[in-house]
Amino acid sequence: MIRRVTNPALFPPPTYSHASVVEAGTKLAFLAGSVPLDAEGKLVGEGDPVRQAEQVIANLGEQLRAVGSDLAHVVSTEVYVVSSDTAVLSAVWDVVEASGLSIGPHSSTLLGVSCLGYTGQLVEITATAVVPEGHDEEARS
Repeated sequence: MIRRVTNPALFPPPTYSHASVVEAGTKLAFLAGSVPLDAEGKLVGEGDPVRQAEQVIANLGEQLRAVGSDLAHVVSTEVYVVSSDTAVLSAVWDVVEASGLSIGPHSSTLLGVSCLGYTGQLVEITATAVVPEGHDEEARS
């Protein structure tokens, strides 16, 4: 269902693929940015990008479950981190890698940005995932 492509003519990527190809007819879920807020809307991990990344991954898992998918079926992400320090970006990527998102591995872009939508927010992840056949109906029931 998912074919992950790493092109030997390009620089070998660490724990991600250059492209993910999904068969025609497969259901895809395009998820809004997952943010580091708890169920009450409170910021988790103020000032701590690693803790925020953990909350973002947890929230992403919930978004995926709601549509009948999971982290292993993510084909593409964009990871936004409020920082220009590559060490901070790497620390956030370590959380992404440990989460199971890199199983496959998926295609990803890691970006340092100047600002995100919520006060104090340091991390956000958008994702596209495959919804395995039969699982989307289960998620709605």
